[in-house]
Amino acid sequence: MENFARTCREVAFAALFCTLFYLVATAFAAIAVRAYAPADGAVLAVNWVIKCAGAFLFPLLFVHRSRAFFKGVAAGLLASLLAMLLFAAIGGGFRLNALYLVELLVCGALGGLGALVGVKLRKE
Repeated sequence: MENFARTCREVAFAALFCTLFYLVATAFAAIAVRAYAPADGAVLAVNWVIKCAGAFLFPLLFVHRSRAFFKGVAAGLLASLLAMLLFAAIGGGFRLNALYLVELLVCGALGGLGALVGVKLRKE
């Protein structure tokens, strides 16, 4: 039971900090992108880069020990879902499309890879 609690804590911390990173980085990026490149494609590209970086970085920092890949995938998926829910609450609605499914897959894969890299760097 202790391992399950530790696993949930690692995944939750990685997902929560990743979601906070999304919110803060997206807010700053929106200001900069709107000022210099008003195209909507630029905003979408910057958001994807921020999400991919967060999905890789925070499982790398917070996921430890065995089954790191699966914990990282769970953290990446959970962070993507939390970000979608928060942006929907802030923006006033859900916008689900096929691109969001790709985002889920990419964030999950990057979360798993980030967790594996973190375990290898720490040599656990």
